[in-house]
Amino acid sequence: MTAAESAPVGKAQRVLLRYSMFGAALAFAGPPIYIHTPRLYADQHGLGLAAVGAILLGLRILDFGQDPLLGWWISRTKMAKRTIALIFASALGIGALALFAPDPIFDGRIWLALSLAVVFTGFSGLQILFYSAGVSLAEQSGNTLTHDRIAGWREAGVLTGICAACVAPLALGAVFGEAVGFTAFAIVFCLFLAYAVYRMRDVWPVGGAINQEAPPISGLRRIFQDSGVRRLLLIGLLNALPGGLTATLFLFFVEDKLQAGDHAGPMLLLFFTSAGLAAPLWSKAAAKFGPKPAMLCGMLAAIFAFLWALTLGAGDWMAFYVISAASGAALGADMTLLPAMLSRRLSATGLDSAQAFGVWGFINKASLAVAAGVALPLIGYAGFAPGPGNSEVALSALAIAYAGAPCALKAIAAGLLFMTPISKEA
Repeated sequence: MTAAESAPVGKAQRVLLRYSMFGAALAFAGPPIYIHTPRLYADQHGLGLAAVGAILLGLRILDFGQDPLLGWWISRTKMAKRTIALIFASALGIGALALFAPDPIFDGRIWLALSLAVVFTGFSGLQILFYSAGVSLAEQSGNTLTHDRIAGWREAGVLTGICAACVAPLALGAVFGEAVGFTAFAIVFCLFLAYAVYRMRDVWPVGGAINQEAPPISGLRRIFQDSGVRRLLLIGLLNALPGGLTATLFLFFVEDKLQAGDHAGPMLLLFFTSAGLAAPLWSKAAAKFGPKPAMLCGMLAAIFAFLWALTLGAGDWMAFYVISAASGAALGADMTLLPAMLSRRLSATGLDSAQAFGVWGFINKASLAVAAGVALPLIGYAGFAPGPGNSEVALSALAIAYAGAPCALKAIAAGLLFMTPISKEA
């Protein structure tokens, strides 16, 4: 390979590294916000499970309008993408610092709602920028960067950030004390995010806004009029709901059902590490057999792994390590193949990627909202409360919500995918 030939390849590699790092920084906020926050505010700040669930559900309902509107605004504003990224990153950082403050300054319910509203807005904007930038990078690079290659780097970065976030709160808590461990995490996260935003300054797509006069609803109408995109978004919603349930209830299941709280961090790390190691294999399987068969295999693997979790009880932590590894490997398909399918379809149809991924972002966050807003109150009504002393009925309700319901939802999503025609090209 000559120097002239290697230059574009080297530039593409640097772009992918920075893009992947940004994904890692964005994902670094995920586990503490989505997994630890319900238990943190229930245990340390005294909020009831029903109150936490209602707050999360209410804020996600607001996201129904916010995410598509943010996608529409990002795709049409004349403001530079690096400036937009800086604005949303500032919001996310400030919100995280408030969310993980040692003590709320005023009423915990209002504090949780306000801080999460700022966090969700910042996260939404950055996520839309992040995914739509991947579509633009593929379109502008010719044959140098394919959608599958970009998706592989993107999800590798995301999974790296998630894995780091699984151990960071525990490690920082051991150093600074449990009371301020999450505050220290928020500070580390802000520094990491600031560095990733700086490194991405020359990677964001450039160009003026398009179709300034078009209202947001017209773009959304075009997106939902395409049967392929519409089906993929519905599959994405049904497939994300199981993840929302397991993320919300994970700590409760491990600490109260399995009575293995000391293993929660290592189990999370194993889960996401398995996903990261499996993601390239799922990409290769999609390239060889097609994205649809590969995705169906991943969904079936997740169902069989989690059905086992229904049978576990106190002390069965070793079996749950096996389940964590198997279900994590299946997650690699979810994170890699579905976004790549959507990106490919958007490129083939010429639809607005920023607005489409605004809807995609809402779908993924809605899964967590439904999980928190429905599952937490239901297990509370069944008599479950964090800590010892739960009845068998309460613990069974927890197991059904954590493992049984996700398997049923995943099966429905797999059936819909099976009936959806998907090719390698679109």
